Amino acid sequence: MSYFYIINLNKIILKFNPIFLAIISFIILSCNGQVAKNSQTVDAKTFLEKITATSNPQILDVRTPAEFSSDHIDQAVNSDWLGNTFVEGTSKLDKTKPLFVYCKSGVRSGNAATKLEELGFTKIYLLQGGMLKWDAAGLSKPSTKVVGMTMQDYNKLVDSDKKVLINFYAEWCAPCKKMTPYIKTMQTEFANNVTIIRLDADKNKTLMAEMKISELPTLLLYDKKEMKWRQSGFVSEADLRKQIQ
Repeated sequence: MSYFYIINLNKIILKFNPIFLAIISFIILSCNGQVAKNSQTVDAKTFLEKITATSNPQILDVRTPAEFSSDHIDQAVNSDWLGNTFVEGTSKLDKTKPLFVYCKSGVRSGNAATKLEELGFTKIYLLQGGMLKWDAAGLSKPSTKVVGMTMQDYNKLVDSDKKVLINFYAEWCAPCKKMTPYIKTMQTEFANNVTIIRLDADKNKTLMAEMKISELPTLLLYDKKEMKWRQSGFVSEADLRKQIQ
């Protein structure tokens, strides 16, 4: 069967088989995930501008109560997306007015937006990158409180004759969870040549702010105290091994 015949046959199938088209459309949507029609994702600066321009803005923090109590955007109310009372926690909000939603990195708020739309909210603004990007943009309240490790402590960690790999992670971060097993394996496997240190981002907020880390996971590789490689986001086991070997 010739190449051109196959192409023409495919065109006929697409033209006369709506069921086939429906199946293809379903597969594409399933792969890309659902997107809330009434939501708009904006950067930190725009998020703040829209809040400022709105009278009595409704701001929803969908992180855990512990995360909320540690720091949050002014005027925000908390309803944990991962908890059992999310719907109840949003029941007092006005569905006809804009709703500003955020989490730590943008994942939970994105998932929450789909549910909020189902509940009848007509205009939803999502903070791109969540509180990580908000902090990186310098929009959080200035604080003199040191949370976790200082830069002085950090510099001591990377001061080594061996290579040092620093892995900033969080318990709620899906890519971090996926990478955890093989990073822990490498900690033992490469112990003679590479020191691998995992730092919980939520417990080292001061360090995160000073180093302007706005995505998780973030990995930094040092050799003789000099940073040789920095990567944010998921890194496969094969690619990570290439970097540290």
